[in-house]
Amino acid sequence: MAPIPQREIRTAVVARLKEAGLRNSGSRWQVVDVLVNADRPLSLPEVLSSDPELAQSSVYRNLSELVEVGVARRVESTDEHTRFELHESLTSHHHHLVCSSCGRVEDFYVSEEFEAGIGSVIQAARDKGFTIESHRFDLIGFCAACD
Repeated sequence: MAPIPQREIRTAVVARLKEAGLRNSGSRWQVVDVLVNADRPLSLPEVLSSDPELAQSSVYRNLSELVEVGVARRVESTDEHTRFELHESLTSHHHHLVCSSCGRVEDFYVSEEFEAGIGSVIQAARDKGFTIESHRFDLIGFCAACD
């Protein structure tokens, strides 16, 4: 699926919220804007620090709801914080570099040939009767700051 141009992300988010029966609240849009402007998946503390007007309980609730309706997705890390990013149906398919020391997560992209190879693995799983929802490829190691 091709990524949605950034100027159209808001329209897509409105449609997903409406379909799920969720309001377009100001605090929800603050969280969406933080994710739109982020260059990598963010932890809850990072989301909170990006906008001093955000309340922790509101951000956590909004992130959970945004994940439920396919606007955001959770990205697991190696520390105690789950990271959040816009759902790849709004951006583009990518993978993650995960730091074992600080937990930082960075996006990275692989070649079409690599993705095609994963496609054959997915088909092998389907042949076994396994239903595939998505795939992820994370490289775990140390970021430049921790190396």
